Amino acid sequence: MHLSENEGIEGKAFVVTGGLGFVGSALCLELIRRGAREVRAFDLRLSSPWSRPLKVKGVLCVQGDVARKEDVERVLRGSDCVFHLAAFGMSGKEMLQFGRIDEVNINGTCHVIDACLHLGIKRLVYCSTNNVVFGGQQIINGNETLPYFPIDHHVDPYGRSKSIAEQLVLKNNARTLKNDSGNRLYTCAVRPAAIYGPGEDRHLPRIVTLAKLGLLLFRIGDQTVKSDWLFVDNLVLALILASMGLLDDNLSKGKRPVAAGQAYFISDGSPVNSFEFLHPLLRSLDYELPKTSLPVDRALVLSRICWAVYTILYPWLNRWWLPQPFILPSEVHKVGVTHYFSYLKAKEEIGYFPMVTSREGMALTISYWQERKRTTLDGPTIYAWLFCVIGMISLFCGAFLPDIGIMSLLRATCLFVFRSMWVTRLVFLLATAAHIAEAIYAWYLAKRMDPANARGWFWQTFALGMFSLRLLLKRARK
Repeated sequence: MHLSENEGIEGKAFVVTGGLGFVGSALCLELIRRGAREVRAFDLRLSSPWSRPLKVKGVLCVQGDVARKEDVERVLRGSDCVFHLAAFGMSGKEMLQFGRIDEVNINGTCHVIDACLHLGIKRLVYCSTNNVVFGGQQIINGNETLPYFPIDHHVDPYGRSKSIAEQLVLKNNARTLKNDSGNRLYTCAVRPAAIYGPGEDRHLPRIVTLAKLGLLLFRIGDQTVKSDWLFVDNLVLALILASMGLLDDNLSKGKRPVAAGQAYFISDGSPVNSFEFLHPLLRSLDYELPKTSLPVDRALVLSRICWAVYTILYPWLNRWWLPQPFILPSEVHKVGVTHYFSYLKAKEEIGYFPMVTSREGMALTISYWQERKRTTLDGPTIYAWLFCVIGMISLFCGAFLPDIGIMSLLRATCLFVFRSMWVTRLVFLLATAAHIAEAIYAWYLAKRMDPANARGWFWQTFALGMFSLRLLLKRARK
């Protein structure tokens, strides 16, 4: 394409579904920067970490559900182009909510297509996924000629629903707009790799939390396994270029826009082992990457057990106290099986080229996470929590509670270790006093260097003693 950098953007109105999300907010801000007349961020949420910068820049934040046809028609009315990013079920507990996944990813996409046809909107860009062709088989430098992975063979409902939605979007390309016989709806799909960047709120927080708790127990697959990653700014660029590729202003009669009806794989162009890719980030945060490796077939067994357990817990999936599943089958495939794709078609047809390299993108991501760690409450691994909490409770029970049931075993253990009840009670009282003194010291130290989290440091140090205080002292030295 030979277009100016703001072709089809200046003076136009845009709707971004999922606009309060990580990618959606970045796209909204870039559209504003390029001169869009109006940008509407359509999202189920009332607010998100990006709401404030969006409103400051003049983005109109509209609450609604993409699964409700009336909400979709209301927000799309009067727009010139739609970026359909809203999706559900990408990772974690969401992946087990089959009904909601189909409701958002399939029904919601149908509502968007119908609204575009009914309201006379000429351009629709769909943010898909490379999972529409990948389902656990090895793919090396794949391209857009690959067939869709069989619908009934997807291991998770997200990949299946995104595949159906993408095919619906592309099959509706070039359909005549209702009440407007001279114009058509042009559609295309962008298939991003795993997305990362400062503020990414799905994959990286979960990985960092597991590393912080010491629950990254093993790698999956061997070190030769490679997959694609995609920095958020590169994805935003690809989406905008795709929208330009749907312009029909200067086409001779009978021709279609270059991107009409097309799908494009998008990545940084640097396939890498996922664990090696994440290693610099975890190391910068003083977290360890596991050295042991688990074969894919064994990891799949473990993931299916997790899937079964969380299926049983389905009624409580949205409860705050239920943690994210350790690993699920599709996640095993993503990190344990080689699959990467060429962006050559996107380069040749819409002019895509990654403007931010993987090295630069990871450096920006590391800076973000280091700053985030400095401004949040840090803590030890889950093993320290278990040792301190269970240890203090056991010591208290053995020292003071009646010798009944399991208490007799605890008391016998205490007597074996400390030789007398008097010493056992003294040890408990001294340990409690030490925890209180350490908590008070942590409070005063945190008030000077981390006042926003002073209360958290107090209670955490009260529970964990030196395990918590040493982290605060380490932060103070820095």
